[in-house]
This record gives sequence, structure tokens and C-alpha cells, in this order.
Amino acid sequence: MTFEDLEPRPTRGANLTALTREDLDLYSVDELNERIETLNAEIERSKRAISGKQDKKNAADALFNFR
Repeated sequence: MTFEDLEPRPTRGANLTALTREDLDLYSVDELNERIETLNAEIERSKRAISGKQDKKNAADALFNFR
């Protein structure tokens, strides 16, 4: 057993919640633009994940619905 085993696991979405609470006044305009680019990339990654999951669900539905 390691010390890390004793630490509680972060809850799902905890990082996103922390991100939304971050003080943006500390960032420069360039840093805020970088942040926006990074968040937009994460949005696109999330959309691709949704699309992949929907494709798998549709394939499973087609396989098990023999109408």
C-alpha cells in the first residue's frame, strides 16, 4: 500500500468545477486567448467522444432490433 492509496479519488467533474471557479483577473489577454483555444479543443474532443458513443449505440441498436 502506498501513501497515494490513502488519498481520496477526485470526483468526476471536479477539475471542470475548479476551472470554472478560477479567477480570470490573474491572466493576461494572451493567456486568456490560449485558454479559449485549449477549451475549444476540449469541446471538440468531447463532441468526437459523443459522436463515437452514438455510433456504437446505433450499431448495437441495429444489431439487436431485428424488425
